[in-house]
Parts: sequence; C-alpha cells; structure tokens
Amino acid sequence: MSAVPSGALVPGPTGIVHPGEKPGPTAGGQGSLRPDQLGGLVHCLLHRFKRRAGGPNGTGVPAGEWGGEGLLECGGGCGELLAEPVTLPCGHTWCRRCLWRRPRCPACGEEAASGQSLRPNVILSHLIAKWFPAEVSRARDKIKLEELLAQCRFSEALTLLEQLELKPSDVALQSYKAESYAGLQQFKEAWEDMEAVCSRRPAWPEGYFGKARVLSTMGLIDETVQSFPQCLALDEDSTPAKVEVEKMSSMPKNSEGESACLSWTRSVQLLHRVENLVGFKRVSSAPLLTCQEKAVRLKRKLPFSDQETKETGDTKSKCQKWDTEQPFHALHFERTLTKDLVDAADFECSLCMRLFLEPITTPCGHTFCKCCLERSLDHSPLCPLCKDSLKEYLENRKYAVTYLLEEVIARYLSEEQCERQRIHNEETAELSNLTKNVPIFVCTMAYPTVPCPLHIFEPRYRLMIRRCIETGTKQFGMCISDPHNGFTDYGCMLHIRNTHFLPDGRSIVDTIGGKCFKVLERGQRDGYYIANIEYLKDVKVTGEELDKLIDLHDEVYAQACKWFQNLKSRFHSQILQHFGPIPERERDLQDPPNGPAWCWWLLAVLPVDPKYQLSVLSMTSLKDRLIKIQKILTYFSNARDQSK
Repeated sequence: MSAVPSGALVPGPTGIVHPGEKPGPTAGGQGSLRPDQLGGLVHCLLHRFKRRAGGPNGTGVPAGEWGGEGLLECGGGCGELLAEPVTLPCGHTWCRRCLWRRPRCPACGEEAASGQSLRPNVILSHLIAKWFPAEVSRARDKIKLEELLAQCRFSEALTLLEQLELKPSDVALQSYKAESYAGLQQFKEAWEDMEAVCSRRPAWPEGYFGKARVLSTMGLIDETVQSFPQCLALDEDSTPAKVEVEKMSSMPKNSEGESACLSWTRSVQLLHRVENLVGFKRVSSAPLLTCQEKAVRLKRKLPFSDQETKETGDTKSKCQKWDTEQPFHALHFERTLTKDLVDAADFECSLCMRLFLEPITTPCGHTFCKCCLERSLDHSPLCPLCKDSLKEYLENRKYAVTYLLEEVIARYLSEEQCERQRIHNEETAELSNLTKNVPIFVCTMAYPTVPCPLHIFEPRYRLMIRRCIETGTKQFGMCISDPHNGFTDYGCMLHIRNTHFLPDGRSIVDTIGGKCFKVLERGQRDGYYIANIEYLKDVKVTGEELDKLIDLHDEVYAQACKWFQNLKSRFHSQILQHFGPIPERERDLQDPPNGPAWCWWLLAVLPVDPKYQLSVLSMTSLKDRLIKIQKILTYFSNARDQSK
C-alpha cells in the first residue's frame, strides 16, 4: 500500500477525511476544503484512480502499448507524427514537446532528462523530414505558435493560425486558437474551441490542461480547479498541471466569502468524473475493437450532461456529442510509409558504414551500433561526431537499443538486416574458437589453477576482454613479452571469473589460470595479438615409473611445505593474502592435464626469473617439473641457511 504524505486527505467511510480529524459531513454535505487541502485531495483522487485503472504508473495501459497506431506516431500525449523526436536512455522515442511536460518516460516510467538536455534524434529527425515534409513543416509551425503564446503575442498567433489549414482533426491547433482567443479576452470563442477539443479527444490530457488555462483566464476558478485534476487523472506526470494545482492551493476566497477551492459536493462530483475517465482509457486502448465499437462504448461512459448538444443563443456550440464516425485514433493525418521510401543507406552507422546492429542513440542525439559505440568509448569518453561527453555509459554500462529504429529496420529492411546479422554471427563464431585466432594478452606469467587479477586500461585490451565476455568463452591466452616475436612460444589460458568496471572505462578483471599451451602461429586483430595454439598435456607413466614418480612427488611436496613454514612471518602472510595456502596433494597425480596444482602455486610465489618459470611451464613431464622445482627449493633453502 502506498504511503500518504503528511497533511494529505484520505478516503473515509463516508467521504474524505483529513488525517487526525474525525470524519466530517457525508459526501453530499456542505463542508468545504481549506486551500491548503487541495494538494491532498488531488493525491487522493489519483491514488484511487490508479487502483481502479491498473497498469504501469496507474495509466490503465499495458506496458509497451503506448502510442498511436502508426509506427512514427508519438504516444507521449499528442498522438501525432513525431516532432523533434527525442530518444531517451531507456530506448523509447517521443516528441520533445511531450517530454517537456513530463518527467518520466510514458512507456516504462524511467526518469527522463528535461529542458535543454532533450536533444532530438538526428537520424529519426532526418528520416521523418524526408518522408513527411508537409507534416514536419506543420510541426514547426506548431512550435512557433507555442513560442508566440508563451510570449503573449496572441494576435500574431491568430494570424499564423489563419494562414494554416485548420483541419477538424487537428485538436492541437484548435487548442492554440482557443488560448489566443482567451489572451485577447474573446472568451466565447475560446470556450467553444476548448469544448470542441475535449469533445473530439476526451482522453487527451493536454485538452483538459488547455481548457483549464482558458477557464483561469476567464476568472472561473472553481471550473479551473476541476479541469487540472482531470488532466492529472489522464497523465499524472504532467508537470505543468502539477504546478498549476499547487498555485490553486494558495488562492484567496472570492468576493462572497466562499472558498476558491472545491466544496465537499464538488469534490465528490470530481471524483466521479475522474472515475469516468478510467472508462475512456480502457476503451481507447482496447486492441480488439473496431473504431466504431470504441466510439459507441466511449459514448456510454460519458455522463448524460456531456452527451447533450449545447447551444449558446441561436448558434450551436462546437461542443457536439461524441462523433461515432471519427474516434480520436482515426483523427491523425493520413500517412503511409512504404518500402520504396526506405533507403538502407539512411540506416548506416557512421563508424562501421554498415546497417545498424543494435542501434544506440546517445543523449546528444547521434546513433551508432552498440559494438561500434563501445569500441569508440574504449579510446575516448566523447561522442565520435559532436564530442559531447558520454561518461554515463562508462559509469553504468547500460546501452538501451533504440526500439523505433530497430522496428523500422525489421519491418522495411528485413533482408538487409538478416544479412547483417549473418555476418555478425560469423564474426562472433570466429572469435569463439579456442584453438585458432585465440586472443593473447601480453603481460605477465600465468599458471594453471592460480588466480591472476588484471588491471585493464589499454583500449585494445578493453576490446579484447569485452569480446571474450560477449562470445561466452570468457577465455584468453596470457604470455610474457618476447623482443623478437612479440610474445613467447608458451603461455597459459586465463578464465574470466568476474569483471569490475570503473567509472572512467578501466576495469579490474579477476581471472584464474587454465590449460598451458604452445603457440603455433602468430597474428594481430584490431590492435591486440592473436595466435593459433595447441594445448599441452603431461605424458602419463605406469608401473615402476609411476611408483618412482609418487615417491619423488611426496619428497618435493614435503620440502615445499617446510620452505613455506620457515618463511618470515611478513612474507608468509603476504603470500597467504594474495595466493592463499599451499594446495593439498591430489589423489591421482596424473589426473590434472598439467600436473598437481601445488606445483603451479609454488612456482607463482617463488621469486624466480621469468625465463626459468617459462621453461617449467613448457614441460610435459611431471617428473622433469618436480626435479626443476626441487632444485629451486634447495637453492633457496641453502641461501637461507647461509644468511643465518
């Protein structure tokens, strides 16, 4: 159950009760709300609305079903062709203007940026302008109208509206017209236009917001207070409506001494009106109904007073009963995107010059393949095109695919997409081979079963580690440097156990040694080394040789334990901290392909020249390896005795 903020109104058995107070009059009583209680009333109404409406964020619309019927229509509130389309970090795309009015994504509820940080998607803006130039021009006119209204230049706004062809389906232009009339004190015309807007689009939150603003300009405070919550009931994230409601909470009383806020009776009436809007949203989102069936069901949801035809004097008002022939989903411009309009060249990544694969749109509005963007960020945390900072990707490593672009590609460029995916799969399969073109990290000595933590900061190795993770192998080879061949002929495979990414793009990779290998052929890929390899395996012995091998093993193991126990406490604790205790003896010495684990543990902790360690790593005879280790232990034991 959601918490109710302090001072809010909560539903009681017979009405709405302020916390800490006894229940007041019944719903039909004559009690009145204090101005400071309006915010609590709205919270209560929205809380009840969400419980009845269901759906994410109380919208009553299932997740993923926002938006108009057209692929390029905005579902963020206007339902029209995307104007200045902005792609949010979550991957959903909406009109920039619609996002200005809400702090969260309408589809998933993820918090969205605001203001100047909303940068239009460059690719989508170009495509929409190319495919629908007339509507894009009209959208620019709407933006101009908003600017004029914001500057209170109402006469200029009306002049621009007269130049445009005002279609009955374009409720946005009609709402601008109403605001212009209201600004010029032509209230009758303003009222008629806003009633027509709300009649044509009863589930459009901006219609009620515009109506409330017109009512406010006319000085009709009670009616204004009813319209703003209606807007919030349809779109609880509408920031402008929330701001206006907060303003209403501090309004003074009118000339007759009555509160400018709602009476108890009006509060209950408003609650019923909000609940009726649930019917609007449920019917309008019903996927299996025809347009005419939706209109009929919507008509049944309307209260009788809203279905009546209103008249002013001898002239009929523009607010007629719901038009069953034109439900609001059918009021959009006729637009058709055919396959011949879609050019694959418009969907090429500017980094790889190939069709987008998992397109990611950055906050600055540029789009790249996911893998291309990651490779670019390996070198610099800046956008490859505009050089804006993209540090947020390095910090959280979240890349959400731009759903709209991916849908357009899948629908109109399916053959090209299949070919692009096929090539990508072949490249991934090649990277997954653990004997051919195996990635090689040239750094330090690594040994089977021994942990090897790595600090990854070079761009080439960032790419290499990421590919190892993405292919699922999570393995690469480790070799030490060689001045003649780049890296030595022998090395050890490392298994990635965990990766911790740092905010600046670096990472700490926890690995552990696997099999030893021999390099057969060398090469390079994208800046890092690769090699064809064969794995080493100890030669097994039997009979008398095995008995001698066991005796030698036990002798050397006891010598190793004695050496470790006799170390100074400082060195002893350091080894325990980094490598742990010496491993136990295996039951079967020849079961591990590269011999007992304690041999490699000892080789890792002993301060021996890397060339000597490499010679031990390259051996395929456990007997020879034990003899080498015994010589090393004898040398260090003698050196310790001489120093005493």
